[in-house]
Amino acid sequence: MNDGEEHTPSALLRASDAERERVEARLQHHFAVGRLTLPELEERVAVAYEAQTRGQLDVLLADLPAEPEEPARPVDVVDSRLLVILLCCSPPAALVYWLLSRRAARRRGTPLCG
Repeated sequence: MNDGEEHTPSALLRASDAERERVEARLQHHFAVGRLTLPELEERVAVAYEAQTRGQLDVLLADLPAEPEEPARPVDVVDSRLLVILLCCSPPAALVYWLLSRRAARRRGTPLCG
C-alpha cells in the first residue's frame, strides 16, 4: 500500500459490486417500509449500479434513516415444553438439551432461569 492510499478518504475509494448490492438491498428495504416510491427506488438503484465511488453510494442513502446492519438475534432460552417432552421420552436427551442450552447461554452472557 502506498502513502496515497493510506490517506484516501473513504468516500473517494472505488465501490465494489458487493457494496452496490448492499446499497440496493437497503434501498429495497426502505421501499418495502414505505420510505421510497417505486420510481425513486428504480432511479436510485440505477444510480447505484453506475456509481464508481463509495461517496456516490453514500449519497443515495443520505436522506434515509440508518438501519441496524444485522437484526438482533433472539435470546435463546430453554424451551420448557421441549424439555418436558424430552424428559418423558428420553431423559438422557433432556439432560443433553438442558446442558447445551445452559452452555450456549453462558457463552453469550444470557442468564437462564433454573
